[in-house]
Amino acid sequence: MSLATFKRGIHPYEGKELSMDKKTIAYLPKGELVYPLSQHIGAPAKPIVKVGDRVLVGQMIAEAGGFISAPIISSVSGTVKKIEPRLVINGTKCMSIIISNDEKYDSIENFGKHRDVSKLTAKEIVKIVSDAGIVGMGGAGFPTAVKLSPKNPDEIDYCIVNGSECEPYLTSDYRMLLEEPEHVIGGLKIMLSLFKNAKGIIAIENNKPEAVKVVKGLLKDEDKISVVVLKTKYPEGAERMLIKAVTGREINSKMLPADAGCIVDNVDTVIAIDNAVRFNRPLVRRIVTVTGDCIKEPGNYAVRVGTLYSELLEEAGGFTKEPEKIISGGPMMGQAMYSLDVPITRIGSALLTMSKDKVSEYEPGPCIHCGRCVAACPENLVPTLMYKTAKKMDVDAFRSMDGLECCECGSCSYVCPAKIPLTQSFKLMRRAVMDDNKKKAEEAKKAAEAGKEN
Repeated sequence: MSLATFKRGIHPYEGKELSMDKKTIAYLPKGELVYPLSQHIGAPAKPIVKVGDRVLVGQMIAEAGGFISAPIISSVSGTVKKIEPRLVINGTKCMSIIISNDEKYDSIENFGKHRDVSKLTAKEIVKIVSDAGIVGMGGAGFPTAVKLSPKNPDEIDYCIVNGSECEPYLTSDYRMLLEEPEHVIGGLKIMLSLFKNAKGIIAIENNKPEAVKVVKGLLKDEDKISVVVLKTKYPEGAERMLIKAVTGREINSKMLPADAGCIVDNVDTVIAIDNAVRFNRPLVRRIVTVTGDCIKEPGNYAVRVGTLYSELLEEAGGFTKEPEKIISGGPMMGQAMYSLDVPITRIGSALLTMSKDKVSEYEPGPCIHCGRCVAACPENLVPTLMYKTAKKMDVDAFRSMDGLECCECGSCSYVCPAKIPLTQSFKLMRRAVMDDNKKKAEEAKKAAEAGKEN
């Protein structure tokens, strides 16, 4: 069987054996919950509750702050204790709603009640998804309702479920493909109902044969949905790479997947769509992989959004030894954590502990021009030359080298024998280029307005 894939990429140690065979455990939080108003791409949500209000499971506590934004939903019942800045995973503070959990888990009216999807219009489905607070749960956090509302819905050819889960150590999507495949297929069918010309694809890497077998078995009588088996390689799950592997189509940083006729969502996001639309369950939980060589009980946990990482760690048995590094997410694209007293958000896919911080073991050396970074880059960039412009903070040169096409996957840093912090420098430069673009756009706008006045 030929496997779908893309050119280049890398094969890091997977580490999935620690948690992939552990069934998902539902965890109910005990302490207060913290809901940052910025846990998605776009404008922060706006609180619609005040201190002292009692809230219910499934209740909207903050509304979308703009077109590119998403509401925040309470995952417990209890009382609004405070609305104040709280620490989040990157070490900064974000305005948050703090709820004192009464541990009763009383829910909104009709929470969990079955809904006949066939009687809903496309507009009603998109509004349900929006009001449910669903965002991309693979890490990007893009509001899903916006993604499901492209300019030309008739030009969408594929709705793709990203079951690649190529990031090392993460196994939450794999467990959902095994444990809740009906919800994955149900959510995909809801997506397909919005796009009359589209076919459904569930893309799964070939290191997950059991998931392939289970999903294919459920789809044997379906003519609009198929399973595409991907070659195991990183970053196979990156949106651009996935679209290229599955459809042969290419997109760049100036395009959206919809521009290539594709809508892409990860497994947990698609399940959230099914839960919200068919069962009136707004997004109140996500699946989190707790893993690494310092965790007593590695596994996958269904966790209420807003739960503190420290509380989840305790549920997993705590540390067997003190880790040198703790990461929210995976080792390639995750974020090092300063504290565990921070909340799990909708985009928090994993808690990874590592007894050795291999990155800090080596001092970066000079580039030896071996070309390994070029051979690994899935975007066909030249990291060695990009790094030279980054060291000089030369925004124009970095832009001319198509630096914005970098997807920050970390492949170049991973293979670099000199341990040069390539990806970190590119992250800084990409932000500098975007800030410069924004500045130039504002200057052009002001100049145009001044011209009209004259």
